[in-house]
Amino acid sequence: MVPSESPPRFRDDLSTIYDFMDEILIRCPRCGALATVAAYPKRLVLSPFQSRRLSCRACGHVRDKDSGVYSMPNPDAPAMYDPYFALPLWLQAPTGHGLLWAYNLDHLALIRRFVAAEPHEDAWTEEGLRMTLVSRLPRWIAQAGNRTEVLRVIARLEASVSSRGPGS
Repeated sequence: MVPSESPPRFRDDLSTIYDFMDEILIRCPRCGALATVAAYPKRLVLSPFQSRRLSCRACGHVRDKDSGVYSMPNPDAPAMYDPYFALPLWLQAPTGHGLLWAYNLDHLALIRRFVAAEPHEDAWTEEGLRMTLVSRLPRWIAQAGNRTEVLRVIARLEASVSSRGPGS
């Protein structure tokens, strides 16, 4: 008998939501195709307060936002929007337990690694505050009984980027 291979252990890499705000995948407000909101101009050190550029390869729509004002996501909202232009995120889908969303494929990959792993190591906290992205995920995402559904939705979201990506 071959011993069963245990799932990989997840170790929180201490990333926060700010680590995933350099490029955000959204629905183009003009044509509905996949578009991006990215820091502009590109800098070595990114800041959530940096100017942003919305750009769509499908229709050529471009819009800049010089203000550093942004809004953080409301975890109880029925839909998620980018924090700069308030446009719908591309990577979001309802599940039987709540809305699953991510700013970009790296953000989604972190969630996938977390969900697929068993067991999970404690996430970084400071004086009782949940500080990392993983520690702030809704509880239903981490529940083993929801793993199959969450991973299926993640795969569907990942496929939506390659099938309807820029220029498609």
